[in-house]
Amino acid sequence: RRLVDVAQDVIVTEDDCGTNDGIYVTSLIEGGEIIEPFEERILGRIAAEDIKDPLTKEVIAKKNQQIDEEVLQKILDAGIDSIKIRSVLTCQAKFGVCSMCYGRDLASGEIVEKGEAIGIIAAQSIGEPGTQLTMRTFHIGGAASKVVEQTVLEAKNSGTVKFININTVKNREGLLIVMNRNGSISIVDSRGREKEKYSVVYGAKLLVKNGQKVEAGQRLVEWDPYSTPILTEIGGKVALGDIVEGVTVKEEVDEITGLSHKVIIDYPANMRPRISIKDEQGKVTQKIPGTNTPARYILPAGAHILVEKNDIVYPGDILAKIPRETTKTKDITGGLPRVAELFEARKPKEQAIVSEIDGMVEFKGAHKGMRVVVIKGGDEIREYLIPKGKHVSVHEGDWVKAGEPLMDGAVNPHNILDILGPQELQRYLVDEVQKVYRLQGVSINDKHIEVIVRQMMKKVKIEDPGDTDFLIGDQVDKRLFYEENMKVKAKGGRPAQGKPLLLGITKASLTTDSFISAASFQETTRVLTEAAISGAIDELRGLKENVIMGRMIPAGTGMPKYRNTFVKREIRPLFSE
Repeated sequence: RRLVDVAQDVIVTEDDCGTNDGIYVTSLIEGGEIIEPFEERILGRIAAEDIKDPLTKEVIAKKNQQIDEEVLQKILDAGIDSIKIRSVLTCQAKFGVCSMCYGRDLASGEIVEKGEAIGIIAAQSIGEPGTQLTMRTFHIGGAASKVVEQTVLEAKNSGTVKFININTVKNREGLLIVMNRNGSISIVDSRGREKEKYSVVYGAKLLVKNGQKVEAGQRLVEWDPYSTPILTEIGGKVALGDIVEGVTVKEEVDEITGLSHKVIIDYPANMRPRISIKDEQGKVTQKIPGTNTPARYILPAGAHILVEKNDIVYPGDILAKIPRETTKTKDITGGLPRVAELFEARKPKEQAIVSEIDGMVEFKGAHKGMRVVVIKGGDEIREYLIPKGKHVSVHEGDWVKAGEPLMDGAVNPHNILDILGPQELQRYLVDEVQKVYRLQGVSINDKHIEVIVRQMMKKVKIEDPGDTDFLIGDQVDKRLFYEENMKVKAKGGRPAQGKPLLLGITKASLTTDSFISAASFQETTRVLTEAAISGAIDELRGLKENVIMGRMIPAGTGMPKYRNTFVKREIRPLFSE
């Protein structure tokens, strides 16, 4: 119901809005498996630019050409794995959307016709399998949706190994150990096409080298799924700091092995339990290779220390382990609740703190019992406070990208919008919704989700009104915002500045231009009183307001264009004389 309400006024109103924008599409990958293949995402869409064969430079599809089965096969044969297509998300039609940005009508297999009520179709296409989602989780119960922890990665296809953004050190067994997060490993075929791609966790052992040929079923990586390690990047002698029995650590005896080890407990704010790596004489703290940072490793609460004072360690050795129970805050909100959470744009309960700039990580002690993490990027410096006892997922000297979480937890979609911009957010929402449905074995076409996401991002929040009539903090329709700015620019005035907003679908339906539609949805009296006070005018553009007023709906043959068209009848005399 909420979906129909938010998307009911999206109708195909013109043939081509003439935009050059589009979105880039690749396969959707989750946990190394391709959930939604590239070809399914682009079939029946319109190319936003010429698609050329990377080798022969021959044009496979021209700009604004539909990608049908024939063109699709050529694209796959050429080994292309990402293209730019037109999308409702970037459509610039004044009202509704244009048929080129929507692409193929899934019912008829032809390009969508003017007057098609694609908003309602999108809402139904998403809502109908939604009924199955809830039922599914209901039957299975919680156990099956918990993914069994993997410990190894095996190649599914044979091909060549390619490391992407991985820093490694060689350990004493001569194996490569991954020393950074956000690295990944992919397998490419002889033509350089990516067959599979996996992200590699910090501390994983790589069993293959970069550029090595592998067979299907060969092991690539192995790691310990039950704990996150803290590794040393340099060899030397161990020194412990602020490790005081009963204050920062306690002895625990492992029931199975009978061995005892030290575990960090919740410690006072002025203590910083840490492990430092000194040189052979145990005097000078070593530097982490390639940086000027001393090799000191801060231990969070709950970490198990695996080394003793004055032990000799080698690069890639494990100094301490953090059991995964504490790091696993990822809820398994699958099914409908997750979809509702995405479409309502709710802030997650345990949200991760995210870096706003690209830069190097530095730790700066504690402040009010919180860890201070500083990110230095060029001339910008940002400080973040991370609650004590939460595991910081970055290490000193790491390079982080803007939008990367600094701790464990769920990402807040509003952060993605502020830091990475609207395009990234749209991709995130579409991909996340697809993941939920695909895991349940339901296939929905991307364009339906895009229609809903477009409606969630219709508004702009005014930050500087310039010479327009807007007020600071107003939430204005993007269309209105651009029109006003064009008018003001034409007169030589200062245009307004605004930032894009993300609204949940309930909120979006309540802030539509049409007060009749909003009133019939929720909070009727409030909507009507506000409309009456401000003297709102309803243009009756959507379907709902017309149904309520008892008029013909402006979709299909009820479009104004068709309403004024009459069919001439020829009257022939009945009897020939």
